Amino acid sequence: MIFVNVMIEGATHTWCVAKKDVDHESLLNALNYACGAGANCKPIQPKAECYYPNTAQSHASYAFDSYYHINNQADGSCDFGGTATLVQSDPSYRGCRYPSTF
Repeated sequence: MIFVNVMIEGATHTWCVAKKDVDHESLLNALNYACGAGANCKPIQPKAECYYPNTAQSHASYAFDSYYHINNQADGSCDFGGTATLVQSDPSYRGCRYPSTF
């Protein structure tokens, strides 16, 4: 498996989120991997600040970004078998704050 770290030119902040066109099963597998490999998944547990919307897309995005930042944005830390991508727009919402690169 080859991992490629995409550098977004001129970006001061980046977030790792789930791609929109990924099938549900692949997204769940990647989400489970991220949570099992050290991502902080407490905020996406029931009644936590990032639980809603209660979708695999939303939960995977939070877990992917947590893993990405816990691993200091290392090469390959935002891939998850092709289910993730880097973005420049903060995916945080309401009371749910995503980590960011500074």
